[in-house]
Amino acid sequence: MEFTRSKALQALPPYLFIEIDKKKKAALAAGVDLVDLGVGDPDRPTPKVLIKALQKAALNPAFHQYPFGNGMLSYRKAVGAWFKKRFNVALDPATEIVATIGSKEAIGHFPIAFVNPGDVVLCPDPGYPVYAAGARFVGATPYFMPLLEKNGFLPDLDAIPWLTLRKAKLLWLNYPNNPTAATATLAFFEKAVAFAKKHKLILAHDMAYSEVYEAGQKPPSVLEVPGAKDVAIEFHSLSKTFNMTGWRVGFAVGHPQLVAGLASAKGNLDSGVVSAIQAMGEAALKAPESLAKGVRSVYKKRRAILVGGLKKAGFSVFPSQAAFYLWVKVPQGHSSAGFCSLLLDKAGIVATPGNGFGASGEGYFRLTLTAPDARLKLAVKRLSQLKLD
Repeated sequence: MEFTRSKALQALPPYLFIEIDKKKKAALAAGVDLVDLGVGDPDRPTPKVLIKALQKAALNPAFHQYPFGNGMLSYRKAVGAWFKKRFNVALDPATEIVATIGSKEAIGHFPIAFVNPGDVVLCPDPGYPVYAAGARFVGATPYFMPLLEKNGFLPDLDAIPWLTLRKAKLLWLNYPNNPTAATATLAFFEKAVAFAKKHKLILAHDMAYSEVYEAGQKPPSVLEVPGAKDVAIEFHSLSKTFNMTGWRVGFAVGHPQLVAGLASAKGNLDSGVVSAIQAMGEAALKAPESLAKGVRSVYKKRRAILVGGLKKAGFSVFPSQAAFYLWVKVPQGHSSAGFCSLLLDKAGIVATPGNGFGASGEGYFRLTLTAPDARLKLAVKRLSQLKLD
């Protein structure tokens, strides 16, 4: 017997990183010594102090049952205290914070709560594929907002057609940005909030990389804009800040109705974040700032290694001091996918083609900083020796 996948699933392109993983595994099976700069997954272990907090929590019988609801109150209070300290924004732990299983699932689930078939969801292009996937799963139509280098990879909101805005329900933003590593100013967020209010849009901001930045370059939260909470929800993750991708814990904050809607959708589809992992997340949020600073210092050093090597080899790199990605122009005469295949075949380097994040990503490729210094130096050496056809 054969089974046909749903139309919604068929409408999705192959998930980018799964396809890259297939090619990577084939090269590894052939004995290639790969330098994997494809997927943004921190290579360093979760800090031991957080592992110890998890181990202690795992022994608590109270944490052995379903973790239903918006998350443990102690975790949500820790989120609120951290948010106030970091962004000077007050949040009500009871109504304005929900624990999430990382941020990916929450981003994917959020449209279920507020978007209907026939609605339009405004998505950045290039952008994280889950924004458009979440829209398609509920029968909505993604409208792709081009992120262009001449605009600092910020969307031109005024260029969105009026007829599109009439049907639009949700606007996605993401800064620090994946894949471009661009950042947004508070002035841009002020404009975005005013735009959302004018057109009666929900403003959803993905801020998974909030704590990956270089000194003096702290990215702002959209909720720092006065009145932003009237229209906005913001998604955060502990994955990148504390090398916790495998533990799946994060949070969403903002307008109480938006938070409650997300919690309701999640309540019908999952049973919450594992309680012991919430306790681990609480420990991370209460940890001294030196813990996050240590992570940032690693990426600062790695960025210098890779950016310096790329420039010396003749590549054009978008200047950024946030996230752990580099957004690089492909050499003339090459496509994004073609050049990434060439990097894999001739240099043993795994990179992500820019067009995998959307049509506006054509002409670029993305490299991550989630590899040890020695591997980055090997990548630089290989890039400098690469002979282009």
